[in-house]
Amino acid sequence: MTDDEIIPASEIVPLLEPREGIPPVIEDPAALAAAVRAFAKGTGPVAVDAERASGYRYSGRAYLVQLRRAGAGSALIDPTACPDLSELDAVLADAEVVLHAATQDLACLAELGFTPRKLFDTELAGRLLGYERVGLGTMVENVLGLRLEKGHSAADWSHRPLPEAWLRYAALDVEVLIELRDKLYDELTDSGKLEWALEEFASILAAPPAPPRTDPWRRTSGIHKVRSLRGLAVVRELWTLRDELAREADLAPGRVLPDSAIVAAALEQPRTTKALTEITPFTGRSARRHLRAWLNAVNKARALPDGQLPQPTGPGEGPPPANRWADRDPAAARRLATARAAVAALADEHRMPTENLLQPEAIRRLTWEPPDDLGEESVAARLRALGAREWQIGLTARPLSKALIRLAGKEDLLG
Repeated sequence: MTDDEIIPASEIVPLLEPREGIPPVIEDPAALAAAVRAFAKGTGPVAVDAERASGYRYSGRAYLVQLRRAGAGSALIDPTACPDLSELDAVLADAEVVLHAATQDLACLAELGFTPRKLFDTELAGRLLGYERVGLGTMVENVLGLRLEKGHSAADWSHRPLPEAWLRYAALDVEVLIELRDKLYDELTDSGKLEWALEEFASILAAPPAPPRTDPWRRTSGIHKVRSLRGLAVVRELWTLRDELAREADLAPGRVLPDSAIVAAALEQPRTTKALTEITPFTGRSARRHLRAWLNAVNKARALPDGQLPQPTGPGEGPPPANRWADRDPAAARRLATARAAVAALADEHRMPTENLLQPEAIRRLTWEPPDDLGEESVAARLRALGAREWQIGLTARPLSKALIRLAGKEDLLG
């Protein structure tokens, strides 16, 4: 969408209340059964959203589920009271489910027994259409000319009872989601991108769960400051202990002990609880509750034999970080730059982010270990093996093949 197509701010209409008012929160089996019957009689796509308590709770579970469908109205379901949505899932098995940023909600919905078979992701549709800002509020403004209430997306949705203002915000999140879907569907059709979008949506639903991270403690914020192997061992022990305590208490790990405390302890390696409390991040109430345990973790890391210390970088699969390619393999670095330029040019032509035209990881792996045959079919096969969708392969395989062949000085292969 170009700037002159965006609805002027003076014409944006605030959306202050759900059209049928705030629906009562469904908190018992009878009310849930009534909602199931209503949504079974409804027609068309179903707008769905879920609210979690990220930043407050350890788990990624949903604490409120919102739905809306023509003929059924809106529903707010408390999954702490109604944790099984499999009957709702069954009556909506043939319906298209409309979500915004679906990958954020699908896992917590699946925990409740709700697994869409057909998806329309309004955020991803916006990306494919070239919208620069694809947050729900911005999309609703730019496409529908309506302004959603803001301010509660980062709230602690595990709080009970949920305030009326939060419930209003939650109901409005699905109020116009189907209208947004319809407008974007038309735009995708007009731009020739509908089949691309449908393939992307199907890919999201077919994707397996992400495997557990290897050495997740290495993602501690500020770990780059820790230069010694012994210090890395302290990070590992403190991170592991914090994770156990956070899981037991169902608290976000940062609320048990901030990353800054872990890094500071790794740098200073205190030997007493007094020395530990002189590290500012350990003075918080939650951190002080486990001072002895934190110190024991530091001492455990200090006592490890050298052979058990973690290495600076963990075991990894695939190519190294791109900023190291020039030193490790200059030829691969040139291939990467060439491929990125080719994909960026295509993305600009089709008005979408480069990462949506072709996954950056696929580009990296293709150029780090290219096929012996750089022809279009070989490049296409490699991209397919790397998880690229058919529409992406159809757009990028030929240009990538040509670019890599020219870089290799094998223009005779171009025919």
